[in-house]
Amino acid sequence: MAIGVFDSGVGGLSVHRTLVARFPEADFIYLADQANTPYGGRSGEEIVALTRAGCERLFAEGASLVVLACNTASGIALRRLQQTWLPGYRRELGRPVNVLGIIVPTIEAATGLPWEHEAERRGDKVEKLDVLAVFSTPQTTASRVYEIEIDKRRQDVAVFSQPCPELAGMIEAGAPREALAGAIAEHVKAVSQWIGRAPDRAILGCTHFEIVADLFRVALPPGTPLIHQPQATADALARYFERHPEYDVGTGALRRFLTTGRPGVQSGLVEAFWGAPLRFEGT
Repeated sequence: MAIGVFDSGVGGLSVHRTLVARFPEADFIYLADQANTPYGGRSGEEIVALTRAGCERLFAEGASLVVLACNTASGIALRRLQQTWLPGYRRELGRPVNVLGIIVPTIEAATGLPWEHEAERRGDKVEKLDVLAVFSTPQTTASRVYEIEIDKRRQDVAVFSQPCPELAGMIEAGAPREALAGAIAEHVKAVSQWIGRAPDRAILGCTHFEIVADLFRVALPPGTPLIHQPQATADALARYFERHPEYDVGTGALRRFLTTGRPGVQSGLVEAFWGAPLRFEGT
């Protein structure tokens, strides 16, 4: 048994690396759907189908739990899979399996409140707004998941989502850092103009963006806090395992990396982020 980590490409490695550090003895299987990346411009039905196929593959490889290390899959596909597919699939497999996402932990980290909490709507005037920028793929932006769910919990946080349609693809392709820095600077400028000033905090709402978090820090005003999805996800998963000891995640420190795309060593950008050459197996 193992923890499965799924993403449309290499962005989920940012979550994977933090999970491995938090659970070093657990077995991990990472699957990148590089044959179909990026997900940000795909239809909702395509995203649901591709995410389900990825989860099925990871369960077939021995995962008992799959973490969707992809905001687009988490925002578009997760709830539907949990409600309409997983109950029957569990019965078919005859063992506990589940799929979790990264948006819930991120919203908990952004609000400082548990997911179950919903604010009482009193209509009081908010004296000072905490302005939060979310940089994400077009599909995640269009879902308005961060605006809707944060507003349920905190009336003093104003969310502005900035779509970055080309950025995940550039990172996946190993684009030069100068090109990435220029694209990120344009997105930060755009959201700041929309807000009328710089944001107080920011969420990198695509796991690919965590790979170039340092470039976001340069583009944003010095000291702007970034809410890191990998750390938020690791913290939430640790709490989940305390509540659900039935999930067997192995003890052999297995590390496997699978791809639906071209197997082999990944780009120099990924190697620099990971700290060593990283080879994917073909599926």
